[in-house]
Amino acid sequence: MELRLLSVNVGMPRAIGLLHGEPVLSGIAKVPLESSTVFVSPTNIDGDGQADLSVHGGVDKAVYCYPADHWPWWEREKAFPCRPASFGENLTIEGADETEIAIGDRFRWGDVVLEVSQPRAPCFKFAIFANRADAPALMTASGRTGWYFRVIQEGRACVGPSVLARESVAGGPSVREAFFAAVHAHADRETLHRVADTPALAPSWRSAVTRRLRA
Repeated sequence: MELRLLSVNVGMPRAIGLLHGEPVLSGIAKVPLESSTVFVSPTNIDGDGQADLSVHGGVDKAVYCYPADHWPWWEREKAFPCRPASFGENLTIEGADETEIAIGDRFRWGDVVLEVSQPRAPCFKFAIFANRADAPALMTASGRTGWYFRVIQEGRACVGPSVLARESVAGGPSVREAFFAAVHAHADRETLHRVADTPALAPSWRSAVTRRLRA
């Protein structure tokens, strides 16, 4: 499988709006890069940053990827116009969605090797950025979340038209299964166990699923 890379997007933290009269800082507002290549480190793409490192960024959320395959649904069904970085993603891709990508799958992008680590959990900052109060709920209910990569091998990667080539298939739960295991009220225990036991799953996501098993 190859994921077609449509855009590489970065942004540094800035005020994206107000909450209770106070400015909200976030790195969600990203713009497409125009350079030919970019360096990807274990925690970031060069030129990218996060405002609240307690919940964003880090090795398990180094690169956020979102499928343009979802654009028709957002635009036709929810009147939500889409373009690269509409969802705060670093990589805008097409060719597969959360049902076809598994936790632990690895992709090569130039010199860089990326591993799928967890789904995205939308927060209030997405609502502010999108200027849509219902945006996080729509993403959550539909499972159209995108996913995070950790960086297994750092290096330079192409910014222009290129592909992310899948190098290995983990054979574990899909990104969407992992997402619903943490947030869906009716996720069955077999799925919860299978997701929690996935070696490549980010520890924070594993904890969320494990808490549901103990409930």
